[in-house]
Amino acid sequence: MYLIALLAVICIVLLFAFLTAPRLSDRRRMRPFLGIKWAHRGLHDIRKGIPENSFPAFHAAAEKGYGIELDVHMTRDRQLVVFHDDTFERVCGCRGVVEQTDYVELSRYNLCGTKEKIPLLRDVLRRVNGKVPLLIEVKLPNSDTEICRRLDQVLKGYKGAYMIQSFNSLVLRWLKKHSRETLRGQLSANLTRSDDTPHYLLRFCVKYLLSNCMCRPDFISYKWADRKNLGFRLNRMLFRTPSAVWTLQGDKDVREAKRKFDMFIFERT
Repeated sequence: MYLIALLAVICIVLLFAFLTAPRLSDRRRMRPFLGIKWAHRGLHDIRKGIPENSFPAFHAAAEKGYGIELDVHMTRDRQLVVFHDDTFERVCGCRGVVEQTDYVELSRYNLCGTKEKIPLLRDVLRRVNGKVPLLIEVKLPNSDTEICRRLDQVLKGYKGAYMIQSFNSLVLRWLKKHSRETLRGQLSANLTRSDDTPHYLLRFCVKYLLSNCMCRPDFISYKWADRKNLGFRLNRMLFRTPSAVWTLQGDKDVREAKRKFDMFIFERT
């Protein structure tokens, strides 16, 4: 019985290792990004009239030498826009879903009551122009990976340093198949706590990094409040996977995070 139990434990460990393993080759390519502090949606501060994911927020981050974390959606007419939420209510005070709206319409919306508009990704790339690295989160609310192809086309002409991350493992799977040189990261958190999507099994797999087997990420980007997740901790222990943490609130969180993480996505300093 003891031998059977031991073999069962070994099999479980091996299966977990197979399912959660990151890409183990080319790890040296991650080194330039380790230690970077990423300004979450740019260095925004609405008290100063600087909304999230706006040109002023990105300029402020670049001025201080911070990496820029930003979010990308694809509009109904296949334009790549820099915007976080799936809908416009919180940031723009308008109804509608990004993927169901043409760019000409959403380009009229103001960000957080300011005069700033929702920017196109290509315009953000032109303004940043490689001054600081970019951490691009791809928003994919469905299984249509056309956004990946279009993003890859836009980034091929960009000379600056960047990485791509997403909660949706299909994004990383697409990169694994079609753009292997792109550094890709699995975003995760305690996703089973929320019922935002009906796909409980998928949320469970991403929460414990079991979907790594389909996309083999270069790094993990995990939520600070959920950092004690067993799957994440075992992944770090087994593979020393480079890991970012989000979203840190102030210098105290950053100092504590430096003990166990490699990259730091923050909002307030």
